[in-house]
Amino acid sequence: MNKYLPYFLGLFLIAAVVVLFATGSNNKRKKLDERITLRRQDKIPYGTYVAYRNLKYIFPGASIYTSRYEPGYWDSLSNFDAHQLFIVVCDRFAADEEEMKRMISFTENGNDVFICARYISAAADKILGCSSSAVDFSYFRVEDLQKNMRITLLAPPFDNKAAYGYPGKTFNSYFSSIDSSTTDVLGNDEKGRPDFIRLHAGKGNFYVHTEPFAFCNYFILHKNNIDYYEKVMSVIKPDITRVVWDEYYLNKRSSDNEQEKKKGWFSVLMNTKNSNGKKPFRAAFWLLILLLLFYVLLEMRRKQRLIPVLVKPRNDSLDFVKTIGRLYYDKGDHKNLCRKMGAYFLEHVRNKYKLPTGSLDDEFVKNLQYKSGAEESEIRGIVSFIKYLEDAAVIKNNQLTDFHKQLESFYKKA
Repeated sequence: MNKYLPYFLGLFLIAAVVVLFATGSNNKRKKLDERITLRRQDKIPYGTYVAYRNLKYIFPGASIYTSRYEPGYWDSLSNFDAHQLFIVVCDRFAADEEEMKRMISFTENGNDVFICARYISAAADKILGCSSSAVDFSYFRVEDLQKNMRITLLAPPFDNKAAYGYPGKTFNSYFSSIDSSTTDVLGNDEKGRPDFIRLHAGKGNFYVHTEPFAFCNYFILHKNNIDYYEKVMSVIKPDITRVVWDEYYLNKRSSDNEQEKKKGWFSVLMNTKNSNGKKPFRAAFWLLILLLLFYVLLEMRRKQRLIPVLVKPRNDSLDFVKTIGRLYYDKGDHKNLCRKMGAYFLEHVRNKYKLPTGSLDDEFVKNLQYKSGAEESEIRGIVSFIKYLEDAAVIKNNQLTDFHKQLESFYKKA
């Protein structure tokens, strides 16, 4: 039993640790997700899931769609029909002049356009006849935004003036100036500055709101703020048959901001300045490029190889013959050596002068004398000695020497 005691104690300790972790109190508070997306599918505090999902209750007779196409090229809206609603909730409403003209034309046909954005482009401000005061938050952190937003709906057009707020973030955007002859103010911020306006265009209306956080999940679900959302939507004609929630301007950026986004780590390093206002990394980089180019150009030059010394080819065949001759001479086999020398002579005649050597007669001697230029007597002496070798029993030393001298004389003259 004692040998199993350590195992029981180990299991007990493991079970105790598991129970402590499972039942222990976690005093850490859950951190608020402060990402700002304003996207309809996001359920985080600063998404617009609740606003989008409630459209079907506010406009029960309308079909709800989403679109990622630029104005005028929608797949769910008609540029010629009426009783349609186009909703934009985004950070930057970066519409250009052509896009604004298409939306105005869409509104004049009896439709409504609802824009809610912190930043309104200069082209939109010009066409709408107003000026928005939003700063470009691309140079600020999200943590720098103010909190405790309070906004107000005015009467008229609403039944009574009502204020709403929540402890979350605010862009604090508003209209610094409007054309009161064509614009109705429907809401203000906490300082009384207009942040919700309406403009009439033909048979429709153009609504602009400068506080996108008023349509985020956090604001709408805080206390009774759903009432604010419903009242804002109530100013739109109730006979809407088609609603499109736009996602085109969530992804579109202005040209300046787009260029800022495209800057990578390399461009940042290239533009980094030191305390003297100079850009040392850029200078070092270009110096490195120049050195590399200089090195490549030097290596491109053709390098001259050393020309090896060519040794004159040796006549190994002649050396071989001389070696064999010395071998036979040392042995005293003069006849065999003379026969070899005669065979070499006839082979030489066949190869160089193209003469047959089967019959060593007078005609052969005359032809060889004609082609080689050697003396006829010398050739006859060589031919006679070769014939003599066939019947001679022994060749003496002086005969070998004379035959060798005759052959050497022929090779030198021929």
